[in-house]
Amino acid sequence: MSIQPVGEVIRKAVKWVSEQRKFEPGKDLNKIIEEACIKFNLSPKEAEFLRRFVLDKS
Repeated sequence: MSIQPVGEVIRKAVKWVSEQRKFEPGKDLNKIIEEACIKFNLSPKEAEFLRRFVLDKS
């Protein structure tokens, strides 16, 4: 496991969510966000930021 610069994990998670929405347009957005939180090991604060960011953009 490597240490990433502050914010880098969020950028990767946002990109991953965006890609998942393209490849699986019918999938529930909340489920995709949950999967991103697990995949990128987001803290609760990061997870909340991701959720707000993605839901505000959609």
